[in-house]
Amino acid sequence: MRSGVIAQKVGMTRIFTDAGEHVPVTVLKLDQCQVVAHRTVEKNGYTALQLGIGRAKVKNVSKAERGRFAVANVEPKQKLAEFRVSEDAMIPVGAEITADHFVPGQFVDVTGTTLGKGFAGGMKRWNFGGLRASHGVSVSHRSIGGTGGRQDPGKTFKNKKMPGHLGVERVTTQNLRVVRTDVERGLILVEGAVPGHAGGYIFIKDAVKRKAPADLPMPGKFRTSGGSAATAAPEAVAEENA
Repeated sequence: MRSGVIAQKVGMTRIFTDAGEHVPVTVLKLDQCQVVAHRTVEKNGYTALQLGIGRAKVKNVSKAERGRFAVANVEPKQKLAEFRVSEDAMIPVGAEITADHFVPGQFVDVTGTTLGKGFAGGMKRWNFGGLRASHGVSVSHRSIGGTGGRQDPGKTFKNKKMPGHLGVERVTTQNLRVVRTDVERGLILVEGAVPGHAGGYIFIKDAVKRKAPADLPMPGKFRTSGGSAATAAPEAVAEENA
C-alpha cells in the first residue's frame, strides 16, 4: 500500500485529446509535499507517513512543532496529514513527493471538504419533492411536510431529514482517472470534478476499488534533499530506517 499525497486545488479546465475530444479536468498542485515524520509499529503501533504541504509562517507555529520540523530538516508546513502505508512503502523523511508519483491512466480516490452552502431547506438539502402546487397548499410549497409528530409513537426521531446546515463535509470521490502529470510545475490533472473550493487542500490516494497499473512506481516517486529524483527500493528504505 503506497502513500497518498496532499495537493492544493487550483481549479477546473479542459484538455483536448488527439481525436479532438475535450476532457474536463481538475488541476491539483503539489506545493513541496514533503515527508515530515514516520509512524512505526514499534513506536506507534502502526505504519504511516506524515506529509506536509505549503509554507507556514514561523510565528504561527508552536515551539514544539518547530522542533519537530527542525528534526526532519523541513520548513514549517501549513497542512499536515497522515497516510497509512505498508512497511515496504516507507519514503525517507525530508523527501519531496513529485507529480509523477501517479501515472496517467491510473484511477485515484480524492478526498476534500465540500463547499459550504449555509442553511438550506429540505428540497435543496435532501432532494425532497415539496408539497402540491394547488388543492389547498399556499405559501408553503417548498416545506417538508409532517415529521411524524402525530403518528405512532407520536414523536420526531433523531436524524430525521430536515432543513439545516448544508456542505462543509469531508467527501471522497472514488475512481477518478489521472489524465496528465507535469513534474516541473507539480501539477496533476484529474478527470472530472473534485470536492472542495479553489485553494483548498485535497488528499489523493490510489483507488481501492481498481487494480493498480503494472508500471506504478513503488514505493513512489520523490525528490531527495540533494535535488535528485529517486524511486527508492524497499530494501534501501529499510536500511535507512534502521
